[in-house]
Amino acid sequence: MKTLQTNTKYIAWLSPEVMHNDSKKWLSELEFAKDEQLFFNDLVKTYTLQLIDSKYFSKSKTIINNLSKLQKITDKLIETIKEHARDLQIMIDGIDQLEEERTYKKEHEKYASKVATFFKNYRIQKSQLFTHVKGIVKENKQKYLLNKT
Repeated sequence: MKTLQTNTKYIAWLSPEVMHNDSKKWLSELEFAKDEQLFFNDLVKTYTLQLIDSKYFSKSKTIINNLSKLQKITDKLIETIKEHARDLQIMIDGIDQLEEERTYKKEHEKYASKVATFFKNYRIQKSQLFTHVKGIVKENKQKYLLNKT
């Protein structure tokens, strides 16, 4: 006997309060990521000489370019989520606008997915930066200790 696999799509019923809280949470996390990116920039500035060393240059350039792209994406995503939060009015205005409300919920799901994907990529890039800088610092410490003796 064969089983039939169906792909059922449905839009979860989300209350305006839940969607508002989601938007606030996303904005808070994105703003924190933006602040964290300032720290990353300072970290890169601090270790610029080591990062541009020919041995590390290629990997450093890739990581720094990816971080720069993430900063731009973060800014765009913050603006998009702010606009989405402002549009929540359609859900609470007391007027039945079924198509607009359905569209808003679909957008909300789309943004939930975008934010989740962004943070997945963000954590990977952050980890790569820290691992790379940690390796450079360790090597420099070893060189320093060898030269001291």
